Amino acid sequence: MYLNLKDIFGILYSGEPIELPEADMASVALCHTFLETFKQDKIIYGINTGFGPMAQYRVGDADLIALQYNIVRSHSCGAGEAMPLVAVRGAMISRLMTFMQCRSGISPEVVLLLAKFINLGIYPYIPQHGSVGASGDLVQLAHLALCLIGEGRVNYGGEWRETGDVMAERGLKPLTLRGRDGLSVVNGTSMMTGVSLTNVHDARRLVDWAIAGSVMLNEIVESYDDLMDERLNAVRRQDGQQIVAERMRSLAQGSGLLRKRDKELYHDTGRHEGDFGHKVQPFYSLRCIPQIVGPVWETVENMARIVELEVNSADDNPIVDPEVGNVFHGGNFHGDYISLENDKLKIVMTRIAQLAERQTNYMLHDKVNGLMPPFVNLGRLGLDYGMQACQFTATSTTAECQTLSNPMYVHTIPCNNDNQDIVSMGTNSALICRKVIDNAATVMAINLMTMCQAVDCRKVYDRLGESSRRVYDTIRSVFATFSADREHYTEIAAVERLIMGQDADGKK
Repeated sequence: MYLNLKDIFGILYSGEPIELPEADMASVALCHTFLETFKQDKIIYGINTGFGPMAQYRVGDADLIALQYNIVRSHSCGAGEAMPLVAVRGAMISRLMTFMQCRSGISPEVVLLLAKFINLGIYPYIPQHGSVGASGDLVQLAHLALCLIGEGRVNYGGEWRETGDVMAERGLKPLTLRGRDGLSVVNGTSMMTGVSLTNVHDARRLVDWAIAGSVMLNEIVESYDDLMDERLNAVRRQDGQQIVAERMRSLAQGSGLLRKRDKELYHDTGRHEGDFGHKVQPFYSLRCIPQIVGPVWETVENMARIVELEVNSADDNPIVDPEVGNVFHGGNFHGDYISLENDKLKIVMTRIAQLAERQTNYMLHDKVNGLMPPFVNLGRLGLDYGMQACQFTATSTTAECQTLSNPMYVHTIPCNNDNQDIVSMGTNSALICRKVIDNAATVMAINLMTMCQAVDCRKVYDRLGESSRRVYDTIRSVFATFSADREHYTEIAAVERLIMGQDADGKK
């Protein structure tokens, strides 16, 4: 079974039910049956041995069921705030898809119950802290497994309740763990992958807003349009740059504000020395959008590819292969792929925040833009302050992104009696990346609000291209024009929710 990213997002964000094809479920059952037969008279990790460095100890037949419960209960020791529910849903989808690769040897009952949890909207309580990301997300996924056996707490219908009560209400029976069911649920990269799904989804939105906003800003200040010219960008030979430039050209269609350099500067018969009165080349935060956002786009799309592959991978240990008749011991639970991609993503999302903050500064700095009053002030200078204070929020939030963009991937700390001597910190990386994305959305919201004020200041709405008018109308639907000062904190939050596709409660 394989789901592409579009299908995954449909389940994750639109509530589309996840379906389990009969043929794939038959393969899950076949893998389980093979393992039950193969394990006889053999030593197989996590089935009749302890876990981690305790694998050197054989567990007697009378205690094999207790072994599976022990790993779930002992590792349900997370701390901190609860994971966002959308990330938990992503982790559940990812874990289910691991089982659907038919290499875990897990009982079919586990798969069926997990699918019911997803489709019914039953979300386990999973704390944010606890995973080092290299025997998988053991702690977070133990909290998932805890709920599958009817213990712990779940969020159902927007309320936190005892799992057993919700399961009884929905006619669901708690799992009876057997074989390697407990280990299979907890041993994998699904939590970091679940957070990463939300990161990719929202990073794509921010890239789209960054491109659309940049076109709008260049229109507002009447830049020359060759910054996005196909021939200029083609000679750079970088795919992302050319894709961003093409998007800009598409969004700029119909603009009555962008200037043509060949008409104004290349046929100069009456010009003389002195100030042209209009910038021959705008600042980098306006002119270099294809070059700045191009590598951002490539990084986001590469992560999208990696995350899609991870969702559709068998990422536990050991790997059960009934086709060749063997059980392989290795480290598919190791989260380096996901950890590294989140580190790269938070760097480029910090870049998006920097770009938005610098564009905001350009509009607010009258001596820089030479077109608008200080702070795009539509009121009385000195009495009213326009967008002045909003820049403080944008600048401080961008500064936090810069600090958070330091890599997590390289901060390995050995643990588990040094059995886990080099770890990925993948869930930490994903959660920090999540914070950077949220911060970047705040900065982008302030930037777009400032652009709308600038459009009104320059009275250019009717000359904007259709795309920029849509941007303006969208932002103005929750942020009205102002001249006399008023508070803006609720408006910033509203615009942020709008651009990230959320409703008033922050749900997507």
